Amino acid sequence: MAEPNFDNRTLFHGDNLAFLRGINSESIDLVATDPPFNKGKDFHATPDSLAAGASFHDRWSWERDVEGEWEDAIKDDWPAVQRVIESANAAWGRDMGAFLCYMGVRLLEMHRILKPTGSLYLHCDPTASHYLKAMLDAIFGRENFRNDIVWCYTGPGNVTRWFPRKHDDLLFYVKSDEAAFNRDAVRIPYKQLNVQHAEEGGGGIGGDLTPDNVADYREKGKIPEDYWLEDRDGMSPVGRRPAERTGYPTQKPIALYRRIVEASSSPGDIVLDPFCGCATTLIAAEQAGRQWIGIDLWDEALQTVRDRVEKECQNLFGGDVFHSEVPPNRTDEGENAAPPLKSKAKRRVAEPGKRQTRQEMMDILIEEHGITCQGCDREFDDPRYLDLDHNTPRSQGGLNHISNRLLLCGPCNRAKGDTLTLKGLRQLNAKNGWMAK
Repeated sequence: MAEPNFDNRTLFHGDNLAFLRGINSESIDLVATDPPFNKGKDFHATPDSLAAGASFHDRWSWERDVEGEWEDAIKDDWPAVQRVIESANAAWGRDMGAFLCYMGVRLLEMHRILKPTGSLYLHCDPTASHYLKAMLDAIFGRENFRNDIVWCYTGPGNVTRWFPRKHDDLLFYVKSDEAAFNRDAVRIPYKQLNVQHAEEGGGGIGGDLTPDNVADYREKGKIPEDYWLEDRDGMSPVGRRPAERTGYPTQKPIALYRRIVEASSSPGDIVLDPFCGCATTLIAAEQAGRQWIGIDLWDEALQTVRDRVEKECQNLFGGDVFHSEVPPNRTDEGENAAPPLKSKAKRRVAEPGKRQTRQEMMDILIEEHGITCQGCDREFDDPRYLDLDHNTPRSQGGLNHISNRLLLCGPCNRAKGDTLTLKGLRQLNAKNGWMAK
């Protein structure tokens, strides 16, 4: 694992992708974050806000919010992530696909920078939770899914055609089976213990409860279920917690993130929130004795973090919050996020010369070969029938360079998969009689 290449209590200001890419691989113990949800509306601070200017849009489009480099990287290196985006485009609409492309490149970096013992908690709501879960299955592996935690709360609602929507989701994934989980740190009291059943010899919790140890069980408490209640767990929304309220439009209660921090990290561990907003995760980490770094694009984030540290942390440390608008310099091998299933052989990441976009490479290949599939020699009238693919697959060490690119029709692209080279594909097509006559 690489050494951290940043200082504790640092707030990075700017687009979090650049800073995530600058963090050393396997240097973070816990990522706990509350990103946009793609709710299709704008958020603004309340009139009494202490967080002046706290507003942002949660509407997404390919033209405004997605860079071509992200699309190219996902299409070239992360086909499972690309399929999730395509399904969202088809089932929901292109705005959801754009949101998932934005999140995908960032979640891949979060996976890279987590230690093997690390965990991720991604806060979302039913607007996009199912799409984000599919994406996290593709990135972390479905075997590393742990919980879809439901945070339940009440509040005013004026709906007449459905049940009031009063919960958020916390998607909990681990990097590997080595991930820590401190169950004793987050126990809560039992609502009741079936003492009568134990007295009758029926046992109880795992068959261990007896009249003699009821007091021990009561004192120890239980691990919370995967639904967290505002009354039982002290996690009521910030609107009913005036002592915490900063006016930030999507602020969450400290108790919610304190439980996350204590469950999935240990004192001295490093906690990251790449969408830190008004610093709830950072405050929870400081109170729990963890190190932390945050990233946010909001101009007032630094002052809000400093104000909240002074107010909420009761002088737990005597220093200041560091601030930087420059990403940290990588001191590890410097590779970008890699696909979850990659070749054990070390791949070249940087190609010689200027990196070409997918469209530039398609234009060159069409000029050289015409609108023709190089796998079956069929000619087409419209280049939209052709896909840009690799000759030697990326999973086998192939480069993104134009010298390793080819144009295939849809059936040939599916037949080639991520194992055949062009030569192998043409042999398969000839054997099956699929070549153009």
